Amino acid sequence: MKILITNDDGILAEGLRILAETLSQSAEVVVVAPDRERSAIGTAVTLRRSLKVRCDPPMADGITTYAVNGTPTDCVILALGRIVPNIDLVISGINLGQNLGDDVLISGTVAGALQGYLRNRPAMAISVTAAEHYPQAASVAARLAGKIANHSLPRAIFLNINLPDLPQDEINGISLTRLANSSHIDTVTKSYEDGQSGYRLVRQRTANHAAPGTDIWAIERGYISISPLHNLLLGRTQPALSDHHFTDLL
Repeated sequence: MKILITNDDGILAEGLRILAETLSQSAEVVVVAPDRERSAIGTAVTLRRSLKVRCDPPMADGITTYAVNGTPTDCVILALGRIVPNIDLVISGINLGQNLGDDVLISGTVAGALQGYLRNRPAMAISVTAAEHYPQAASVAARLAGKIANHSLPRAIFLNINLPDLPQDEINGISLTRLANSSHIDTVTKSYEDGQSGYRLVRQRTANHAAPGTDIWAIERGYISISPLHNLLLGRTQPALSDHHFTDLL
């Protein structure tokens, strides 16, 4: 299996490196990621200037690594269209900060995975709250990649995965979820910078009552949330998934 990895935290992000190193133990890995942090940029595409690609030193033995002066969406479009078209799976992450509820619509991490799915590759985005959980998230991603490789999971999938802020032995299990109707970028405050007044969008989740079965509900109860985002895309194949597909991930 040949896996393309991208992210929105940039080519130097620790989560990207740990993910690449873990996956390279069982698959061929190519990294194509933004040359700097590009969080909360959604599905932005660069159309009014040329994209520059820099070949970086390998993150680990055998991992070809490219940095692009563009967005996560640019990286995946460019990779699959020109640099490494023979890719079997696209993984975006590991993002530092959860991507839950309505926030997936502005997430650069999720957007990178989306471009893989739209180009007929299985795809997943994976996020954590704290850097200490990177190895755990990388292990989950590797197990999911193995399931795709051995056909235990269908190929026509697009998954958004979030881990709770817990050590592995305290996680309650895996929960197959849908997106909650909630965002953590919903607080606006006044600001005063450079001699001018303005406003800031504050990353602060307000009190909510997430419905059972949603991603936020699962995370708050100590479960790993897996949301099949392909179910939201009309006109596309929507393979049926159930909890039994994910019971052996931990």
